Amino acid sequence: MTSSTRQRPPSVERVLAVVRARGGDAGREHAAVVRVARETIDGERARLASGSDARSVDDLADDVIAALASWGSFDPIGLAPVINATGVILHTNLGRAPWARQAIDGAVLAARGYGLLELDRASGRRGPRFHEAEEHLVALTGAEDALVITNNAAAIALTVGLAGRRGVAVARGELVEIGGGVRIPEIIRRTGARLVEVGTTNRTRVSDFEEVLADGRAAMVLRVHPSNFRIVGFTEGPEPAALAEMAHRHGALLVDDIGSGALLDTAAFGLAHEPMPDERLKAGADLVTFSGDKLVGGPQAGLIVGRADLVARIRRDPLARASRPDKVTLAALAATLALYRAGRARTDIPVWRMIAAPLDEIETRAWVLQERVGDARVSVTLLAATVGGGSLPGETLRSAGLRVTGVAADRLTSALRAGSPAVVGRVADDAVLLDLRTVDPDEDEALAGALGMALAQARRGAARRHETGR
Repeated sequence: MTSSTRQRPPSVERVLAVVRARGGDAGREHAAVVRVARETIDGERARLASGSDARSVDDLADDVIAALASWGSFDPIGLAPVINATGVILHTNLGRAPWARQAIDGAVLAARGYGLLELDRASGRRGPRFHEAEEHLVALTGAEDALVITNNAAAIALTVGLAGRRGVAVARGELVEIGGGVRIPEIIRRTGARLVEVGTTNRTRVSDFEEVLADGRAAMVLRVHPSNFRIVGFTEGPEPAALAEMAHRHGALLVDDIGSGALLDTAAFGLAHEPMPDERLKAGADLVTFSGDKLVGGPQAGLIVGRADLVARIRRDPLARASRPDKVTLAALAATLALYRAGRARTDIPVWRMIAAPLDEIETRAWVLQERVGDARVSVTLLAATVGGGSLPGETLRSAGLRVTGVAADRLTSALRAGSPAVVGRVADDAVLLDLRTVDPDEDEALAGALGMALAQARRGAARRHETGR
């Protein structure tokens, strides 16, 4: 077909006329309807240029109406509900920590309307920004003051910024990449400070830090918890209290980034001990930073606790304003932290509820689920779950779940992800494993239904391939 005879799509006005005739523009802004119609025509023009057959005006109008309707209802495919059966509690690809019911309620309340975010109820004048979450942090950690910002990478950058253009001493074994390609050396350089490496990858002593503080090469010590990897064997690191005493003797600040920020002792649940913010403050750290969406179990946030004068300086930093969380995050975080103060963390915060779940209860649920699915290819199996999210590397929790064999693992996992709700498990030795430690008991019925449908779909697919000889 020559360029002179090549098919052209109908005009935008012709498509809009059909949309109007069908009432597809009712209650909608005219400019928005026109924009979608133009995008639809542009897509049709690209199709025709590739040699595809022309579609009718009616079909194109249907596309415009469908697009307007879907966006108005907002059904984000990328944020569809997922049952996490991977056995990884803080699964980064699935959004890390699920929120407690109280946190969800708080977020909805904050988002629903106006609130006294920065208004003093008594005077009617502008007051300090909503600080309930920070009050909870002070009470839980024993800090003099606290500050909440968007994430822990920003928290590290703001605290390191206190060093100005002076040196920041970091042990070589702690120059980590903390996710998304964000590296501690790069954060330090971006603040304008100078990175001063001390010690070796596997062994660093207090004396290594003292050398660079004594000769003025560094004015701050930054400890970074290597939360997403582990160095074993011939290793040594400075004791927190000894490092703090030495830093203060030389007039230097000690900032301690503990990453996941456990507010409960992980050792009480059979795991290795994760550093806790109150411990590090008692050991002499001037500031401690950690995340809100890992072991704290709340929304994504960066939490800074410690000396009041230093927190005040950070609060005045223009970058703190640029990193300030919104009202929804603050409300959800405040509700989460309140559960710790109420002694309800291990029962009401999903992360801790999963960590604390007894193995026998999980195994009982697995047997019930196997019977409910009623398929010979499904069996009960013991598993090993992990905390994930860069927390407690190498540590596992005894768990139980379902093992599915006799069906192509890639096809079954694909069918499970395509379902509603989507189910994400893991594959080992050509079997699909569904770990129940990371599945809320309220999701068991939905999981059984999703697995049954996925197995039926796999069975039909296998029958069709057999009929066609493929």
